[in-house]
Parts: sequence; structure tokens; C-alpha cells
Amino acid sequence: QVQLVESGGELVQAGGSLRLSCAASGRTFSSDPMGWFRQAPGKEREFVAAINWRGAITAYADSVKGRFTISRDNAKNTVYLQMNSLKTEDTAVYYCAADGSVTYRGTSSYTPRYWGQGTQVTVSS
Repeated sequence: QVQLVESGGELVQAGGSLRLSCAASGRTFSSDPMGWFRQAPGKEREFVAAINWRGAITAYADSVKGRFTISRDNAKNTVYLQMNSLKTEDTAVYYCAADGSVTYRGTSSYTPRYWGQGTQVTVSS
């Protein structure tokens, strides 16, 4: 059974940093894209970032470009999201995603096959 377990979400002040982790189990995703989505209260879930299997190609939502960095460690079957210069509007539940299809150029998009349960990130002013 595939499981994606996120960690690292917490309360942080605006301007601060957080690093989210997502550990996968049940199968290896070393040949698949992985990524992150988020859902703020009252809003739809939205794409945040994705990374290809080698870690050589990444895609970001415009709202996080220059502030967030996605990376992965295939030996650990884990994907990370480094979030810097956090803003109050980054407050959301952050979901890990794996496998599926990604559009890396133009308007980036990601349709995952697997989802994590989410981790809460709250940015206070």
C-alpha cells in the first residue's frame, strides 16, 4: 500500500522559513515525478511545485517562484519543499503528491496519482 507522509508544517511568522518533507513508502518513486499542492481555507487545492524523477527539471506556481524550492532524495524516497520569505497568504494545508503527469513548461500543471494526508502551515503576521 502506497503511503505519502508529510512533515514539517507548523506556525511561523511572516518572513520566516520552513522545510516540508514527504516520505513515501509502499513503492519507490525514483522514476516518477513528485510534487506539492496546497489548499487554503475556503479555496480549491492548487499546484505549488513539481520535480522530475532525476531532480533536474522543476516547475513552480507563479505565487511561489523565487521563494520556494523543491528537491528530492531518491535514495530516501523523499521529496522536500523549502519555503522562504513566507507570507500570510501561504497559510494552507500542504499536500505531497507522487507519480502521474507534469507539464513543466508554459503554464505548469500536475495531475498526480497518489496523495498524502497533508500538513498544516500557518504563517502569522
